[in-house]
Amino acid sequence: MNTAEDKGALPATVAQALSAAAALGVERIDAQLLLLHALGRSSGERAWLLAHDSDPLTADAAQCLQDSLLRRLAGEPVAYLLGEKEFHGLALQVDARVLVPRPDTETLVDWALERLQGLHEVRVIDLGTGSGAIALALQKARPDLQIHAVDASEDALAVARANGERLGLPVRFAHGDWLEGAGTGYALIVSNPPYIRADDPHLPALRHEPLSALAAGADGLADIRRIVQAAPRHLADGGWLLLEHGHDQAADVRALLVAGGFQEVQSRKDLAGIERCSGGLWRAVK
Repeated sequence: MNTAEDKGALPATVAQALSAAAALGVERIDAQLLLLHALGRSSGERAWLLAHDSDPLTADAAQCLQDSLLRRLAGEPVAYLLGEKEFHGLALQVDARVLVPRPDTETLVDWALERLQGLHEVRVIDLGTGSGAIALALQKARPDLQIHAVDASEDALAVARANGERLGLPVRFAHGDWLEGAGTGYALIVSNPPYIRADDPHLPALRHEPLSALAAGADGLADIRRIVQAAPRHLADGGWLLLEHGHDQAADVRALLVAGGFQEVQSRKDLAGIERCSGGLWRAVK
């Protein structure tokens, strides 16, 4: 399993498969997940591989694994190869039509749930929903909420709607360009918008994911500016706007929120200690 052209010498056992993946330079956890997928087993069974390292592989499983490893080496996300990604306790189906949900975004969900404590049956909107990760996580945690979710991509909405139907979560998905055409009186507006600079050197490594969900102008803040400017017209008095952003954008996003008239402007850190989300409270002018 040395190159795409070398189709011979497929691994015969579980242990040989993992050794071959390591020789290719594939990270061990990625190789384990791809091997479990090739074997038709769940991604939570990594311990099974240790107990069955001498088990034989069928030719079909070995070939499936080889194909997946080569795609992984070409930069394709593991989540696309598996067809799913776990997010906030939900198993979401994902493919190249949507951004792969990141663990960092769970910080945004947790903050949103904090801001919704004590409120019941209020309206929430998730902007740029992609796979539906944020909206569905909020709906799962708070069944009483009326959650709307929009995306400018019909392809992304197809993925999100399928996730909602499969999980039995009644999020209302709609096509929309941020807040254009959205209603009013929302207790919370939440979004993980594109925020990468158009010239960011890391973008090529993300080439398998939709560019429209990643990049946002010369400074990466184009979409965040639009959301901050529009949000007051759609928030209820006392409503919050919460935004995910880049690792070095917290100060700039806080400045935009202050300039937009938001109060109690603040940021939240992710598990790595990076200011990953910023938000503010909206008070209607009396």
